[in-house]
Amino acid sequence: MRSDDLIILDGCTFFYSCANGDVETGNNQGLFYRDVRHLSSWLLRLDGGELEPLTSRRVDYYSARVVCKKREEPEDRPSVSLRRDRFVSEGVHEDVVLENLTREPQEVRLELAYGSDFADVMEAEAGGNGSGRHWQEASARSVVLWNEREGYRRGTSLSFNRKGRVTKDRVTFSLKLRPQEIWSLCIDVTPIVDGKRWAPLLRCGGFHEHADKMPMTLDEWLDDAPNLESDDSALERTYRQSLLDLAALRVRPDDVTIKWAMPGGGLPWFMTVFGRDSLTTAYQAIPFHQELAQATLEALAEMQATEWDNWRDAEPGKMPHELRRGTLAATGQIPHTPYYGAHDTTPLWLIVLDEYERWSGDVAFVRKMEPHLRAALGWLEGPADPDGDGYIEYRKRSSSDKALDNHCWRDSHDSMLFADGRQAEPPIATAEHQGLAYDARLRTARLLREIFDDEEEAERLETQGAALKRRFNRDFWSMKRRHYVLALDGRKQQVDSLSSDVGHLLWSGIVDEKRVGAMVRRLMQEDIFSGWGIRSMSANDEGYNPLAYHCGTVWPHDTAIVAEGMRRYGYRDEAAEVCRSLFDAAEAFSNQLPEVFAGFPRDDTGVPVEYPEALKPQAWAAGAPLLALRTILGLDPVDGDLRRQPHLPENLSKVTLSKVGFRGKYVDLT
Repeated sequence: MRSDDLIILDGCTFFYSCANGDVETGNNQGLFYRDVRHLSSWLLRLDGGELEPLTSRRVDYYSARVVCKKREEPEDRPSVSLRRDRFVSEGVHEDVVLENLTREPQEVRLELAYGSDFADVMEAEAGGNGSGRHWQEASARSVVLWNEREGYRRGTSLSFNRKGRVTKDRVTFSLKLRPQEIWSLCIDVTPIVDGKRWAPLLRCGGFHEHADKMPMTLDEWLDDAPNLESDDSALERTYRQSLLDLAALRVRPDDVTIKWAMPGGGLPWFMTVFGRDSLTTAYQAIPFHQELAQATLEALAEMQATEWDNWRDAEPGKMPHELRRGTLAATGQIPHTPYYGAHDTTPLWLIVLDEYERWSGDVAFVRKMEPHLRAALGWLEGPADPDGDGYIEYRKRSSSDKALDNHCWRDSHDSMLFADGRQAEPPIATAEHQGLAYDARLRTARLLREIFDDEEEAERLETQGAALKRRFNRDFWSMKRRHYVLALDGRKQQVDSLSSDVGHLLWSGIVDEKRVGAMVRRLMQEDIFSGWGIRSMSANDEGYNPLAYHCGTVWPHDTAIVAEGMRRYGYRDEAAEVCRSLFDAAEAFSNQLPEVFAGFPRDDTGVPVEYPEALKPQAWAAGAPLLALRTILGLDPVDGDLRRQPHLPENLSKVTLSKVGFRGKYVDLT
């Protein structure tokens, strides 16, 4: 993705183009709708020549304006300007406006070439194209591009409000523009799925307008969020950008398969239900927008597995990892319908359910979720622990090459490494998963006791949790290296590399209090703390590489969780320092954190190194500054009260957060 590329989106629809608005054939750009590329070529030409952008920018997350001239003409004396206003809302509406800038008549030929390979999003991400049978149906003012693969059909309808010469691959308009005349063309791009047309919801001049079906407009979303005032203007900008990104990444409900405005994973390739990422994002955003948590919890509960399915790595009670609705899913070529290859989504679901109730007081919703809560507990105590040793552990069962080898947040194939660089063999019990299982048990015990009056089950879970904590601190502690290890492998050997997951253990509360100080100090050493954030793996371990996806890079969400874990145990100076590094990184990235960035150490240049192909915006990266704000303000919902213990980083002396929603009322924090 080039820095000047233009991407606008609306839920699961996004339009990814060059800066001049064109989609060039043969790259991974295009119009994507429900995991299929509906336009792979979209080239606008004046008199056969390419357009040069004078300006190219998003206006809203779903709209953009591009102003161009003929490439061969001088910038200060172009004869004709061309403006493209683009609006994504289900389908796409694009306005093309030509203006004769001279006092002489101009003859102009406007040509739009189009095409679609109908590639599945997974094929496009890998640089591939679609296959199957393609054909086109053209008429005077429209054309429909069709594709059929293994009996599954999709189409893209293009319609024009002016009559031109329409063929199967282009439309041409021969124009005679009077002096200073303005001429406009309206284009509707309508995806066709299962015989239904999804027309654009916004029309000409739809900037700042609200399309139907999203619960809140962007203005309402921003107005409903708490107000932040600080003596650090960069922090204020980062906060606003995080809110804007989370608004943009909401999945638009369609009343078919997705009924809730929950956060998707990230742009461009993961604009879909993404269990772990969506839940983590919802947790980060709870003090700021609680409805994201409710939407995510309900959506995942709807897809909770009820039976064993090896192809999809599904087990009864397990929450989904990822849902896809493209051609590969529809034709049974991938297991993402949904796919269940994540061992952390289910305990995270229980954790977020408890956290949501603590902040919202929405007891009725928790009662509604009771069957899913008990089914999730059943999975945690049964299928999640196949050998019955008390630790949840995973092994891929699916035969699909798209299924994941690792079912943790480090889900790349080479992320589970020993300190000497060897790769661990499954089944794998990660330390982080045991922490989540511990926290989920204690939180669920509270819900059972206080809402369902189930004292017996609550006590049983608390007893289980205490036993797990004792056992974990015995088996996952390396006496030789003096830190918690990354995992136990299939032979119950310690996978002894040092990772950021130690901080996740602090967040979950499973760390023995006698070891907390040593762990916090260890996480602040230079081999693991880069100065911009916490590295995913220590630079002292053989598997470390500052550009390895999960073995040396810095992940903003990961760093924010580490800081919150430090605060949980009372190490507020260290937590504030880690939060400060995250805020500084955000400022260096123009106030918009990417999914991941390189683990090179911070130096005097103040320039963090970007990670190639990092998603941006990405949901849990956008949520990371929100969690960091909660950390420095010391916010904890306890017994129906919002407790606060603010502890600000150095060079930050004032933070005021007003209109914080808490259990049906608003609270102001300074």
